[in-house]
Amino acid sequence: MDQLPAALERAGNEQSWAVADAISRVLENSEELHSWRRHLLSACMKGLVAVYSSSKDESKQEEERSMLLRLEELLCVVEEVDPDDWCSLVKTGLKYRYRDETFLKVLNVAIQLLYKEESSL
Repeated sequence: MDQLPAALERAGNEQSWAVADAISRVLENSEELHSWRRHLLSACMKGLVAVYSSSKDESKQEEERSMLLRLEELLCVVEEVDPDDWCSLVKTGLKYRYRDETFLKVLNVAIQLLYKEESSL
C-alpha cells in the first residue's frame, strides 16, 4: 500500500487507480483516509505533470481527462495541496494544455478551492 502512490504517478496506470479506489473504500470512516487521499492527490498531480511532459501533442486525451476528473474529485475532498506539486502542475499544464477545455475547467475549480480565504496556499 505504501508503494502504490508512487506507481500511480506513472502514465497509463488505470489498474493501479482501481486498486487505490478500493483501498479508499476500505479506509472509509477511518482516521487514515484523509492522509491516504492526500497521497493520492499528490500522485495524481505528479502523474498529470508526467503525462503533459511526455506527450506534448495531447495524444492521450482520454487518460488525461480521467486523471483531471480524479484530481477535481480529490481536491474537493482534501482542499489542500503540496505547493511544489501545485506549482509544477500549473506550470506544466499551462505550458502544454493551455487550450484544453477540461484542463482549464479543472484548473479554475482548483483555484476556487485552494485560494479561498481560509486556504493554506
